[in-house]
Amino acid sequence: QVQLVESGGGLVQPGGSLRLSCAASGSINSINTMGWYRQAPGRERELVATITSDGSTNYADSVQGRFTISRDNAKNTLWLQMNSLKPEDTAVYYCNANVRAAAWSRYLEHWGQGTLVTVSS
Repeated sequence: QVQLVESGGGLVQPGGSLRLSCAASGSINSINTMGWYRQAPGRERELVATITSDGSTNYADSVQGRFTISRDNAKNTLWLQMNSLKPEDTAVYYCNANVRAAAWSRYLEHWGQGTLVTVSS
């Protein structure tokens, strides 16, 4: 099946930076849209940023100008560069990908297990 594994989370001070990575593996014919979502304690999961296979991006208003999403289609990897971090960015960050296992198959949504980002002094 398909695996999405996030890495790069940790503790950072306000104003600092982190770079998250997501590696996709398994039965992958192609990957359409990929994205990052986050969930803070007691809050609903929310969209952070998405990127299409052609490189088109969109961001939540709360992170636009501070975060940058990117991908490498050949390596099936996804990144999120997070700058000027704020305490309200504290959350578990999840990688999401729409994956087609074979050329004849439909695209299915997959999620990683998440990586914790804590922004605190």
